[in-house]
Amino acid sequence: MTFLSIWGTRISIHPRRSITIRHVAFVLALSLAFWTLYYGYLNQSDTLFHEEHVFFWPPETPEIWADRAAQVKNAFLHAYHGYEHHAFPHDELRPISNTSIDNFNGWGVTAVDSLDTMLLMGLKDEYVRAIPMITATNFSLPANTNVPFFETVIRYLGGLLSAYALSMDNNLRDKADELATKLSPGLRDAQWISPIFSGHLQVRGVYIYCETPAIDIPSSSSGRHRQLWNPSPLAEIASFQMEYAYLGKITGKKAHVDRVTTVANVFHNTNLSLSGGMYPTYWDLHDAKPSNLRLSVGAAADSAHEYTLKQFLLTARSDKANIETYLRFTTHVINNLLYVSSQRQLLYVTDSTTNRNRTATSHSFEHLSCFFPGLLALGAHLLPLNNLETVGINITQLGDDLPPRQRQGYEALAEFDLADLHLWAAEGIAQMCYLSYADQPSGLGPDIVTMRIGKSGEIRWMDAMQEWKASGQLGSPPGVGDKQPWVGNPRAKTVKQKQIDTITRDYSIQNTAYYLRPEAVESFYILWRTTGDVKWRHRGWSVFQAIERVAKAPSGYASVDRVHSADPILQDSMPSYFLAETLKYLYLLFLDDDIVPLEKWVFNTEAHPLPVFAWTESEKEIYYSNV
Repeated sequence: MTFLSIWGTRISIHPRRSITIRHVAFVLALSLAFWTLYYGYLNQSDTLFHEEHVFFWPPETPEIWADRAAQVKNAFLHAYHGYEHHAFPHDELRPISNTSIDNFNGWGVTAVDSLDTMLLMGLKDEYVRAIPMITATNFSLPANTNVPFFETVIRYLGGLLSAYALSMDNNLRDKADELATKLSPGLRDAQWISPIFSGHLQVRGVYIYCETPAIDIPSSSSGRHRQLWNPSPLAEIASFQMEYAYLGKITGKKAHVDRVTTVANVFHNTNLSLSGGMYPTYWDLHDAKPSNLRLSVGAAADSAHEYTLKQFLLTARSDKANIETYLRFTTHVINNLLYVSSQRQLLYVTDSTTNRNRTATSHSFEHLSCFFPGLLALGAHLLPLNNLETVGINITQLGDDLPPRQRQGYEALAEFDLADLHLWAAEGIAQMCYLSYADQPSGLGPDIVTMRIGKSGEIRWMDAMQEWKASGQLGSPPGVGDKQPWVGNPRAKTVKQKQIDTITRDYSIQNTAYYLRPEAVESFYILWRTTGDVKWRHRGWSVFQAIERVAKAPSGYASVDRVHSADPILQDSMPSYFLAETLKYLYLLFLDDDIVPLEKWVFNTEAHPLPVFAWTESEKEIYYSNV
């Protein structure tokens, strides 16, 4: 008697009988079926309270962290010098072909976006070389050229304002004023938000637009037709308050502040009862109302939600309307858009769409949403969440105008310490962001994943939290305790076997690219500064190491496709935000010195820090007398 061993299974073979290919194929198929059944289904668990892993995060010495900060600075120099050599004064470097692209007006967006990073890193030579080009820019373009308002504000205007705040160079303040003024003629015939934020409005030969479908409507001033982009993404029309408010403060020009108050009043007075008090992602520009009931903290909406808290903090916590909006939106997200996966109990934020009284949840999780845990941590750190009466707010009363089911969500939150709840959510979602990197062979996170739903169905985080509370709050809250990176079955060798193996992972990957995005390390930085937990520095270090190992090109850093494979592919793109945001947050994460205190500075959505300021009584009289 002889034996054939296939994947550890011994099969007896009579010496007088020959083995056919059909016999081997049958055994292989049977083994694969048992393997798939075990690892894909029998090995899954919908238990809410999993056994926790014990992690040790070494504190490391100040010298080690200083060296890591220096390595990030060197990475910035490598990227910026490549841009200077191959692309300056154009917008962005193509790091594979060593060519340039003018995709944001051709005004040298990488140089402007990088100014404050240079100042924070002490890179005087690079800063001095960039200034002449920037101060000589007249912000002109050929006729009928598209100008993306949102990107122009957050990258150019934000970059100029932050560099001014750090250097006090009046030339930069004047350039910011010049740019904002050139964008402003489109505001003159605005009736609610402004065509400048919403459509192809010709301003002295330049069209200012949002990236949404266009329609033709009559001009209110001339009766001629102009092309407006309608409906418009929320982020496009509500992500400029910080920049315009600070510009009004440093220039003394009421017109800049008027841009902020006009839009803020419209949003604050909008009936949001159908969306649970949260701004939907698209808005009709004719009647200033939501055009859909899709709710998300990701693409098309992220920075608008972000600015509700940050505008409040920037203006020395004097803007009650914005903080109320922040509390309403975060309450809806916590109650309705946070879920826990069944495999590793990972906490994630997703989006929902309501149509004809039916709400569907996509369970997709975007890298763009990884800013949200940092925002929650910032709010938990700086807001009196457990004593909101000190700022004139009753949290449960904020839901009085909502339907009964939504009001119940406010009552559910009242059962918890609100500051703890926000911080737990922040830590859990940020861990999901980290694991989306750590799970991949490349160490880099995919842009979009879809979370798998277990056999018992979807698990809302607040339902899990209430069960955890009722059980005596044993262990960490659901989704918050440290989790291990996913490790597949080592026996999976072929492509087919590896595809089957990913069934055991909490998610499938929808977009396998990493676009050098900053959102994950942004949240790691804020969580490190607000909690002091060193694990966020270590997680940031692992991300930086992966960037160095995978994304580095001879003249810069490149976006990466196929991060889920052992053979990722570099793309010919180095976005300006990589220097403005990703490397800046990593540098600040590794510095021991807190050179941008969160109590004194507020980062715009492009990571440009602006100083907290208070309106004087005379400014309040001038700017807000008619509000």
